[in-house]
Amino acid sequence: MRLAAARRGNRWPNRLLLRLVEKVARVELPDVVRTMSYRSGFFGGPYTALVQAVMRGPSEWTVGERELLAAYTSYLNQCPY
Repeated sequence: MRLAAARRGNRWPNRLLLRLVEKVARVELPDVVRTMSYRSGFFGGPYTALVQAVMRGPSEWTVGERELLAAYTSYLNQCPY
């Protein structure tokens, strides 16, 4: 299910940017990209900071191992992103 508001974007600059990226890439953007751009101050910024801390912060695992785990988890969840 896709929310119409997240599909459109909440401000015209976001809508314009999403349409431009889709036209140039010739693909429909994944819903996670749309979600992060919708009210980015509420979700996008904090979520991006969390992902950066988890994926690039101090750890016994290398960055490659963390990326591989994230990709495999997405595969198991049938997530195209």
